[in-house]
Amino acid sequence: MKKHLIASLFTATLALAPLASAATPEFPHLETVGVGEVVATPDTATVNIAVSLKRTSAKAAKQASDDAVAALLSRLEEMGLKKADVDSANLSLQPQYSYPKNGEPKLTGYQASRNVTVTVRDLTQLNTILDGALSDGINRVNNISFSSSKEKALKEQARMAAIADAKEKASSLAKGFGEELAGVWEIRYMDESPTRPVMLRMSAEARNVDASYMDSEITIRDRVEVVFELSE
Repeated sequence: MKKHLIASLFTATLALAPLASAATPEFPHLETVGVGEVVATPDTATVNIAVSLKRTSAKAAKQASDDAVAALLSRLEEMGLKKADVDSANLSLQPQYSYPKNGEPKLTGYQASRNVTVTVRDLTQLNTILDGALSDGINRVNNISFSSSKEKALKEQARMAAIADAKEKASSLAKGFGEELAGVWEIRYMDESPTRPVMLRMSAEARNVDASYMDSEITIRDRVEVVFELSE
């Protein structure tokens, strides 16, 4: 019996659509979809924070932005974070105008912005890092996403669960209809991205960060479509 193995990588959105079979079998068969899911506690957070300040001159805006980022970087170094886990983006400097109803636009100052992305590998430090960043002048938390350093192993668990699910469904269906499985004819695989919890946007006024993110979970999913040949 000839067997086919089709492996394709898709984003989580595209993975929701069924894959077209490479060929339509001309013998009795049944198709099943196996789904596996593993829920895990994250141990890593990726924090994207920013400073965005307005001053009357471009030099003053740049200096204020640089000072806030420098203070944050110094704090992170003192906390033991590695330089490789901190990415400080380049400066964005934009003129700001007012627009009188009956008049020409008037320059009112300059907006300086810098983003910093921090990978936090010890989640017990997360609240301290956020509070410290706000104290240093960082005035925007764009988002916080969570992940696991064991994602590869968790993905393998989800895949094995999906395979077992496909087999169990096939066996149950065949038995229910008085048929017997002769083997696997085709496997269609779609890689699905994990579902990551995300905290979005926090202003400088929201200094009391809810510690509930310590109880966050990530869901690792996998899916496989299998065509089984039935005994004639």
